[in-house]
Amino acid sequence: MLRILLSTAMLAFLCLGSAWADDDLMRRAKAMFQPIPDTPPVLDGNPATPERVDLGRMLYFDPRLSKSQLISCQTCHNVGLAGADLQEVSTGHGWQRGPRNSPTTFNAVFNVAQFWDGRAQDLAEQAKGPVQASVEMNNTPERVMETLASMPGYVEAFKASFPGEEEPLTFDNMAKAIEVFEATLITPNAPFDQFLKGDADALSATEKDGLRAFMGKGCASCHNGVNLGGLGYFPFGVVERPGTDIMPEDDLGRYQVTATAADKYVFRSPPLRNVAITQPYFHSGRVWKLRDAVAIMGSAQLGIQISDEEADQITAFLATLTGDQPEVTHPVLPPTTERTPRPILD
Repeated sequence: MLRILLSTAMLAFLCLGSAWADDDLMRRAKAMFQPIPDTPPVLDGNPATPERVDLGRMLYFDPRLSKSQLISCQTCHNVGLAGADLQEVSTGHGWQRGPRNSPTTFNAVFNVAQFWDGRAQDLAEQAKGPVQASVEMNNTPERVMETLASMPGYVEAFKASFPGEEEPLTFDNMAKAIEVFEATLITPNAPFDQFLKGDADALSATEKDGLRAFMGKGCASCHNGVNLGGLGYFPFGVVERPGTDIMPEDDLGRYQVTATAADKYVFRSPPLRNVAITQPYFHSGRVWKLRDAVAIMGSAQLGIQISDEEADQITAFLATLTGDQPEVTHPVLPPTTERTPRPILD
């Protein structure tokens, strides 16, 4: 199991935050974080051809991947809402509620794995999950393929996206197309990115104080790298377990994937990019104010009382992680035909 452990030297490095001058702050920040690149990363074995990206965009927006033909990827990962849905937990098939808050799809390509428990190794594997989950799209691979194959527009789009394959229209290729589209959903050019690239004026004095506190208090031990998180798994409640109003006792986290006792209540660290606009927070989605989430993490993970001033400063810093939001045009989808399976609502 992937874990990120702080050495004594790293702890000492982090605890010097209050004394850092601006130039030293930038140097130390560059050592722990990286800016979002201006262009999407290249995926191994899944080239981002224009045809494949366009197909993935269609599939992302198409509710006919669901049994009811009402729910799409866009439903719970709205590209107009920073890839999230502003719900504690999402509503799926038959008005069922899922057990966890929907993570944003923006910048998800930079995570070590997908879902709160890391059960999907990449975005392609992740794309298959909600389609089949009974509380989400409640569909089957066979019915999805029957649906897509019934529309000539999709048949041709799969052929163009996966040229040379004997059977281009497959469930695996559906997931690969969604993956390559989601990899384009990145948010570069946040004020913090500008700071990391050398613009000392990109952050205000308060935001710099927040960065100092974020690093000095130890937040960056779990929230580092290009996505400020998403790279490791950690217990929620290292020092003090939050109450059941925030952390439901019946959600055992990564234990449900590994069946390892040490993984009870362990979750993948959430990436903090765009965190100021992707409320509510935590896997339960029960905390709506970012400042409250900061205070909870101080007591639960670090065992410290973050002062009101520090909480304000860290919250101000976290707002600098909001980058340029991708502008995505809703695609015109291939029309349903007489051969297309009809929606099933129950």
